[in-house]
Amino acid sequence: MGGELDLFASTAPASSDGAWTVAQLNRHARQLVEAGLRAVWIKGEVSGLKIYRSGHWYFSLRDAEAQVRCVMWRTDNLRTSAKLEDGQQVFLEGRPTVWEERGEFRITVKRIIPTDADGMWEQRLRAAKAALERDGLLDPARRQPLPEFPSRIAVITSPDGAALRDILTVLERRWPVVEVLLLSTRVQGDAAERELCRALRRVDAVGADVAIIGRGGGSREDLWAFNSERVARAVAAVRVPIVSAVGHEQDVTLTDLVADLRAPTPSAAAEAVVPDRREVSRAVDALARRLGQSLTNRTQIGAERLERTADRLHGAMQGQIERCAGRLTTLTAKLDALSPLKVLQRGYAVVRDESGRVLKSVGSFQPDMDLRVTVTDGDVDARVVGIRQ
Repeated sequence: MGGELDLFASTAPASSDGAWTVAQLNRHARQLVEAGLRAVWIKGEVSGLKIYRSGHWYFSLRDAEAQVRCVMWRTDNLRTSAKLEDGQQVFLEGRPTVWEERGEFRITVKRIIPTDADGMWEQRLRAAKAALERDGLLDPARRQPLPEFPSRIAVITSPDGAALRDILTVLERRWPVVEVLLLSTRVQGDAAERELCRALRRVDAVGADVAIIGRGGGSREDLWAFNSERVARAVAAVRVPIVSAVGHEQDVTLTDLVADLRAPTPSAAAEAVVPDRREVSRAVDALARRLGQSLTNRTQIGAERLERTADRLHGAMQGQIERCAGRLTTLTAKLDALSPLKVLQRGYAVVRDESGRVLKSVGSFQPDMDLRVTVTDGDVDARVVGIRQ
């Protein structure tokens, strides 16, 4: 086509079908980039710095609009006195190239000169953190404890990310009876901040007992929505306990700092919000055994106490019977001593008239009166033949 510059026209593909392989394409692109671009000076903010045991430095250099991957080999960084940190504003000299294995444009850094100013992103992060701290949102005392046995969990994350799959896998294994409500949102990009805030405002409305907000790992830029002051304040406004699980264990965001609990990974967050059914089952079995043993012990103690009480009651009753028997014997003796029969046994008699009236004095008798005389072994009929006074 007229006016177009074909940088690949002068080199024919090696394959017989006339198509480039991916390796051929990337290798040719690297050759073109390195031949066409000389070493350049670039200014930007360091992000996502990783220092490997090999001594090589990998990081991104970014500004408000774009970023570029960088690598500084050990032989070059040993010659610099700069102490590189995330958020640091630097000038660097490097050669543009293409990483053939990944087809990635990057800068091979030769020299780094730090500037005194913090990077723009780092400044925004520090300002947001200072505002949250000033309002007391980073105070550990405001953190709520997690419920021991939640029945409904709200998960705020992307429906397409690995974080959701990890969370669901752990919940299914540990506590499958729990209900999971997904509040779908983007977790990176321009719309992520707005969607995260909207999802967080819905948590209390859906009746969740606890919430998880998070995503899988990524670069600092990928996680930046979770460093938003708006998102952090929305997390702090949620009334139910909320767990933040953003990125990997080494990643800490503002969301982590204001949440009630920070989990190093989404899987760890899921483990934190629900109990393990196997542990609960073992605890219930142990409790049942202790309860059974306690009931057995109490039953045995009760039986022993009842037996001792029965012995004491029997002894008390026996003593009472003996006391009553002794008293009865005494009363019987007294009564026996007062009995008329005892008097009769001593030679006395009882005289009655025909009506049975006891005659006690001479004046009660009349001549020829019929009498009944009671002696110790019976009655004798008699008649008055004379009266003596």
